[in-house]
Amino acid sequence: PNLTIGPDIVKSIRDKSDIPFDVHLMIDPVQPYIESFVSAGADIISIHPEANDDTNACLKKIKSHNVKVGLAINPDTDWEVVKPYMDTLDIILVMSVHPGFGGQKFISSALDKLKSIRKEIDRSGRNIELEIDGGIDFENIQSVIDAGANVIVAGTTAFKGGQSEYTNNIKKLRGQ
Repeated sequence: PNLTIGPDIVKSIRDKSDIPFDVHLMIDPVQPYIESFVSAGADIISIHPEANDDTNACLKKIKSHNVKVGLAINPDTDWEVVKPYMDTLDIILVMSVHPGFGGQKFISSALDKLKSIRKEIDRSGRNIELEIDGGIDFENIQSVIDAGANVIVAGTTAFKGGQSEYTNNIKKLRGQ
């Protein structure tokens, strides 16, 4: 129910970086916030079909602003929920923890979900990114890549050990 990083924060840091801003809206309702995040500088906006909004209408609204559109699915949501939206999506985000709090343990059933979605993406012939978020660490990162993920979110692991370790953690996650 609360926004951790709202559109005002996105806007305040947008000019500090040229990297894509990938905004994951784990909120309900989502539709009233789409334009605010677009205006703030989001490059990618992912929403949840579990929200009590018209998913198709929200995805179309995002797309109408020339922003990449994503669908994020919770651990308990069947992967096939993405199928009706494949022609619209630029990214599919598989949550491998229950959304809301950092530091949770990776839910290994996400690997099967990644494999199934990767097959569906390949079958579609579309260039859809497959993202994973939650519990990613040095031990499981290769397994999520092997399962088909090509966009990896690793918050807690990236920040482990404090600021002096950020670069080393990211290099290690990248296999460098």
